[in-house]
Amino acid sequence: MIGYVCLGSDNMPRARAFYDELFGTIGAKRIMEFGDDLGGFTMWGTGFDKPGIAVTNPYNKQPAVAGNGNMAAIATTSRSTVDELHAKALELGGTCEGPPGVRGEEGPEAFYGAYFRDLDGNKLAAFCIGPAA
Repeated sequence: MIGYVCLGSDNMPRARAFYDELFGTIGAKRIMEFGDDLGGFTMWGTGFDKPGIAVTNPYNKQPAVAGNGNMAAIATTSRSTVDELHAKALELGGTCEGPPGVRGEEGPEAFYGAYFRDLDGNKLAAFCIGPAA
């Protein structure tokens, strides 16, 4: 149902560098990019037929602000990938909003997630569903 999520930034070169490195760990890359005249809109993904995450300067030219309660969640296929994304985000200067771990009960539909904020304060999660391997 979701095609892409868009996050705001006041520093597109810094945001692009952060997300290039972060999403490179899961095989995502820039799949769309517009110039500064269009806010520098840049989208990362694994293909146009899959959901993506975009970053842009706000259209209204006001400062970008992170929403309270807003979050983009990145689906992964393994707990080790969740751990890797979280660690990479922190290595790149992001902040921890919840370390990797199981939320709720362990089992066949266990939710394993980690939470972090990017350099502009946007909150993201990496997660996978399933039992420990």
